[in-house]
Amino acid sequence: MHLRGQSYSLLIIFFSVLILFTSCSGGDYIGEVNVYSHRHYPVDQQIFSAFTEQTGIRVNVVSASADELITKLELEGSRSPADILITVDAGRLEKAKQSNLLQPISSEELEKRVPSEFMDTDKQWFAFTYRARAIAYSIDRVQPEEVTDYEDLALPHFADRVVMRPSEHTYNQSLVASILAHSGAEKTANWCRGLTENFSRAPRGNDRDQLKAVAAGQGDITICNTYYVAKLAESAQAAEREVVNKVRILFPNQDNRGTHINISGAGLTRYAPNKEEAILLLEYLLSDEVQTKLSVENHEYPVIEGIELSPFLKEWGTFKIDTLPLYKLGKYNEEAVRIIDQCGWM
Repeated sequence: MHLRGQSYSLLIIFFSVLILFTSCSGGDYIGEVNVYSHRHYPVDQQIFSAFTEQTGIRVNVVSASADELITKLELEGSRSPADILITVDAGRLEKAKQSNLLQPISSEELEKRVPSEFMDTDKQWFAFTYRARAIAYSIDRVQPEEVTDYEDLALPHFADRVVMRPSEHTYNQSLVASILAHSGAEKTANWCRGLTENFSRAPRGNDRDQLKAVAAGQGDITICNTYYVAKLAESAQAAEREVVNKVRILFPNQDNRGTHINISGAGLTRYAPNKEEAILLLEYLLSDEVQTKLSVENHEYPVIEGIELSPFLKEWGTFKIDTLPLYKLGKYNEEAVRIIDQCGWM
């Protein structure tokens, strides 16, 4: 049974939310900013520490899943200490906005720096990086001409050859929401049923596990975020590095709507007690320094043009992005989840 968007009890929130504090060493702080973040990368702590060193503003981080953080904001109401909400999917940011948990960000710098397609229409949230949701396939068992679009994975040709992570993850929900927005409910339901029927095993694990399964011959093809491939290639474990030598990625739907992307984004919370400090941190996320760091060290695509890319992103080259307005991923999420449940994708 999926727990998507259901209310958590106050007791569960208190026991499930992990609180981490970042700080700089020595000296007095001139202010602070409180971040509720779904992200879990070491590079983020480095960025917050660098911000503190440059500004004297301490960054306090509360880490948990997006749904837990949104519920926490709802329960705290006007007493919330949170200034910024960071998540890894536009659908969750849009959910926070529709729940009246965010406010417009008044910043000429952000309006100037963030491309319009990566900014909420009401300027309540924006993307600071994105990842492509690519197709990864076995070099030995799949020929490149066999697949060009997400829709191909539902064809009988791939029967018993597809591995996927569980549908409850927001990455897959947003992908289905994007197909729904473009193709309508009937075509999306047919695609979802075909995809599910082609599974070679019950969905389990994360994107890295799907790549490992393809390399091990447990399936021939999957869908994954690009940066997971780069992470495996950099692994300290030889077996994980070898996975990358057995798979290739392609950017689907290049002849039509483009490849679906997942974003990392941030919003200013409705009752932010440290609004000025929060906006400074939000602006810092769009600086050339941070955009470069996120690309080079975490293999995420920067939203700012002209930023240095990691070697992997350079090697994969440019691709056509699905330009569906990001807020629609939230708009169509509920129906997408209903279709996913009906087609049996667990």
